Amino acid sequence: MVSARVEAWRDRGRYVEVEGHSIFVVERDGAGTPVVVVHGYPGSSHDFAQVVDRLDRPVVVFDLLGYGFSAKPADASYSLFEQADLVEALLRHLGIGACALVGHDMGTTVVAELLSRANRGALGFAVTSVVLLNGSIFIDLAQLTRGQRLGLLAHGRRLPFAFPVSFLRRNIRESVAPGTNLGDEQLEDLVDLIRLDGGDRLLTRQINYVRERRAHQATWTAALVEFPGRLSAVWGVLDPIAVTAMPQRLAALRPGTDVVLLAGVGHWPSIEAPERVAAEIAART
Repeated sequence: MVSARVEAWRDRGRYVEVEGHSIFVVERDGAGTPVVVVHGYPGSSHDFAQVVDRLDRPVVVFDLLGYGFSAKPADASYSLFEQADLVEALLRHLGIGACALVGHDMGTTVVAELLSRANRGALGFAVTSVVLLNGSIFIDLAQLTRGQRLGLLAHGRRLPFAFPVSFLRRNIRESVAPGTNLGDEQLEDLVDLIRLDGGDRLLTRQINYVRERRAHQATWTAALVEFPGRLSAVWGVLDPIAVTAMPQRLAALRPGTDVVLLAGVGHWPSIEAPERVAAEIAART
């Protein structure tokens, strides 16, 4: 069971067959360069439900493999490289040859991998601009939650049991600083979409992206630094995981990076402050 809010989001979208998997996509029509949104872990496209209609241009938001309403195969690797492959295949299917990219949380690293391909002339579409939202772009600075650390101990194994709802709620709450605007309804929607079709059993497999970040940090840092287009970091300053030292380091390594710090906002800016996030995306893409 999911809330009426989540059902309404599902009803807006459609399913596209991408690389043998059913991928859930929501598209908004408009004029101009499309904005393509890559969500984070353990969220979904629904994290941007309140942002999409505030952007007066084409928008594509979708659930990565294993998340939200997309297929959740038990035997998939959930590698960041394969998620980047999925983004390329989806945009090719949709006929998008150029777009702005927005990435949140884990999605910032999927975006970095796409930029790495673009920078070496190996990407199937053009990236016009990039907006990064609260993600551990420098994994050495990340302050992982207890739930994330516990998940890494499973070494990529799929759980044989479902996570207790109380555990999922507590782990998400650990990513939200006191005083930030993530209410009970938003929390329940996050939890429901994680649990949908047994997705909570995949969390310990999906969290392996943290190890990939550590192994390929230099490559993905170079991808961000060397990107020739407009690059912005729009950051909730109260994020206890992806701390503000991350966009500050990026700006030091890449002068000219737009850094926007959102006061009173934590790890989930598209949920906590959708109007502000939409305005910043519109101004920077």
